[in-house]
Amino acid sequence: MQSEVFAEIITESLRINQRKHFFTWLQGSFQSLIGHEIMVCAIRAADSQTYYFDNYSSTRYFTSERFEHATQSEHGMVTRAVAAWKNNPKPMLIESDLKVGDYGGYAVPFTEDAAALREAELINIVAHGMSDNDGNLSTFFCFSRLSKEITPAYAYILELLVPHLHCALTRVMGSNESTLMATTTKVTKAITGRETEILKWVHMGKTNWEIASILSISPLTVKNHVQNILRKLEVQNRSQAANKAAKLGLFKVFQ
Repeated sequence: MQSEVFAEIITESLRINQRKHFFTWLQGSFQSLIGHEIMVCAIRAADSQTYYFDNYSSTRYFTSERFEHATQSEHGMVTRAVAAWKNNPKPMLIESDLKVGDYGGYAVPFTEDAAALREAELINIVAHGMSDNDGNLSTFFCFSRLSKEITPAYAYILELLVPHLHCALTRVMGSNESTLMATTTKVTKAITGRETEILKWVHMGKTNWEIASILSISPLTVKNHVQNILRKLEVQNRSQAANKAAKLGLFKVFQ
């Protein structure tokens, strides 16, 4: 029965070329293999070490702020999972009661206590990535708030599904590439060097006061720069600005 579901999922994946199709696919028969409420993915920009993050969530609790926090450089759980995968490219499981280690077919790269996972609205994580021909991470898929207990069986399922997730996501991003490039060019020309510098610190969660201290300028000056950034990126708040800047590749999300 599971083989029939898998065949159906793969057949459906071949028809995906838009973001809305990708989300519908994840919420359909895909759920019978990896039942989840949140999927955060990353794809590397062409000829770059910049990664664009996106999320497909069916829960209202995973807000844009939660997404930003999970994917921020250094401390975000998803970013940490990506970094761990680059060091040990195999399916990974992350939950409060799992023991860190390499278990052959999968790895537990780090643990988080249950309270931290709940605070992040992720609860638990299974993830895997796909490398390009040079062995560099090309795409990464992180599933959270799973409907079933995490077991090593998820590692096998990820091994089977991630190549098809990779192909589908690549097509989705490819269909938006020209628009993305045009937007990136427009925004890059508009945002100044100082604004880009401030935006990097905003992305790392720093307050205006902290940024002012780091750059030896006044908090009011930082506030004015942030307002200009919001206007140029056509967003409403700091979290949206940092998220959009990451998607547009205005700065490296991680090295």
